Amino acid sequence: MALSSGGVFFKILVFLCFIRLSQGRNNSATLDLPPLRKASSFSEMQHDTYDYIIVGGGTSGCPLAATLSKKYKVLLLERGGSPYGNRNISYLENFHICLADESPNSPSQGFISTDGVINARARVLGGGTCINAGFYSRANQRFVQDAGWDEELVNQSYPWVEERVVHWPNIAPWQAALRDGLLEAGVSPYNGYSYDHISGTKVGGTIFDETGYRHTAADLLAAGNPANLRVLLHASVNKIIFEMSKGHRPSAIGVQFKDENGGDQQAFLIQKRRSEVIVSAGAIGSPQLLLISGIGPRSELTKHNISVVLHSEHVGKGMSDNPMNSVFIPTENPPKQSLIETVGITDDGVFIEASSGFSQTADSIHCHHGIMSAEIGQLSTIPPNQRSLEAVRKYVQNKNSLPKEVFHGGFILSKIDGPLSTGNLVLVDTDANSNPNVTFNYFKHPQDLRRCVYGIKTIERIMHTNTFSNFTPKGAQYPMEKLLNMSVTANINLIPKHTDDSTSFEQFCKDTVVTIWHYHGGCHVGKVVDQNYRVIGTSGLRVIDGSTFSRSPGTNPQATVMMMGRYMGVKILRERLGRAAGV
Repeated sequence: MALSSGGVFFKILVFLCFIRLSQGRNNSATLDLPPLRKASSFSEMQHDTYDYIIVGGGTSGCPLAATLSKKYKVLLLERGGSPYGNRNISYLENFHICLADESPNSPSQGFISTDGVINARARVLGGGTCINAGFYSRANQRFVQDAGWDEELVNQSYPWVEERVVHWPNIAPWQAALRDGLLEAGVSPYNGYSYDHISGTKVGGTIFDETGYRHTAADLLAAGNPANLRVLLHASVNKIIFEMSKGHRPSAIGVQFKDENGGDQQAFLIQKRRSEVIVSAGAIGSPQLLLISGIGPRSELTKHNISVVLHSEHVGKGMSDNPMNSVFIPTENPPKQSLIETVGITDDGVFIEASSGFSQTADSIHCHHGIMSAEIGQLSTIPPNQRSLEAVRKYVQNKNSLPKEVFHGGFILSKIDGPLSTGNLVLVDTDANSNPNVTFNYFKHPQDLRRCVYGIKTIERIMHTNTFSNFTPKGAQYPMEKLLNMSVTANINLIPKHTDDSTSFEQFCKDTVVTIWHYHGGCHVGKVVDQNYRVIGTSGLRVIDGSTFSRSPGTNPQATVMMMGRYMGVKILRERLGRAAGV
């Protein structure tokens, strides 16, 4: 009887937690957003055609849709739901919970690269800006020049984003310690608070405001014209529709998508020469959708019985992820939670950042941390072909609780800029909601490994500064070997560990590599798309997102990907209306 009552009580408690979660602060109420409708409502609407159909309401898709809607009819299709009212998205304290959410409607869809590194792709309006650590920093000037962008328009597009979603952080103690430790360790000069990418140490912007509330790319939709902008949620695009005429390029004329009930829907472009389907589904989703739609290497398409629309050998190739390694530092007292606020930009192509503490709001669901649990490192004993998210779930289900001691400290992070190691993306099946197989080949290029070792040695210098003696228990200066031993179990991946992890920096780098979600590639400029992001060999089709990048911009890509959506929106309007187009 007691067990039965306890079970009922637990169910009631979970239900109340869910109700409180669903009643989170709804920032959409203070924004003049267009209506956010479920995809199933499309069949009940008057069937319009559109000047632009944008696949993916993410980091680039939202500013792009808002900008184009100023003058043209735009349909924005997002496979996920709304970020508004979900406290696990909105509040900094719930950052880890959001990433660990493995439910079907989670804003974060986990995947494991073939390398054994656990990763995540966004599945929510606002894209990666809803599940990231919030850091905002622009690309450097060389990146802009290499992209062939108009610098004047770039310098207009960044502020358009910043005035709507970016804030200055109230720097947390752990972040201030990193700032001072970096300077003491020789990563100088100090550049203060800056959005710019400058060598030395700086404090960047954040999309969390002073209350810890997250502002996302979805907020940028408020800058659009609601009369021209239609947004559908839970709209999973599974095919681009082409018009095939002998002697002509394949021409994109619409898309097929499934609604939240699994119903099939179709949307079409206005029959005008400059109407376009624009894919902004991210570095995983965009090459995946091109492949499923028949654009890619003929051998890959044939393997999955996909009719070849266009043989394009580079789709899914050149995938890169900026490898990250971190060192765990135990602290005298539980540190205040902080995500990324301070960065050291070294001359050797390594970025040093930090995070600290663990928290969650009182009215959010208290749960295990799934794939984010530090104990998951023990799964490295499972044979590689048996490592999966399901294996992670089964392992976690056997644990009663996650030791809070794991979060009694802070991390110093080392990230490689512009890795030379690259991999590829290939389909597992033709379901757009499935995860493809992605390989990044971390540290395959020796220069990447050399730079990782440089980053770990920089962290060692920082740890030996006077600044950090204030944080460690009783001012103890831990030997680096001991810190690395602790860090091996704290870094979460499915790569087998070695006995020399703490004595060989090279082996530590290889065995503890994790992601910071800055993957890119798969639709490179000059190979899959041209300088204006039109898919080479087609008409009426572009890809505008980070899949076109050959390297990740700055220390964090979100600033530049949002800017890119605005930039390309203005550029397209100018192409159609002339430079005087008012946006």
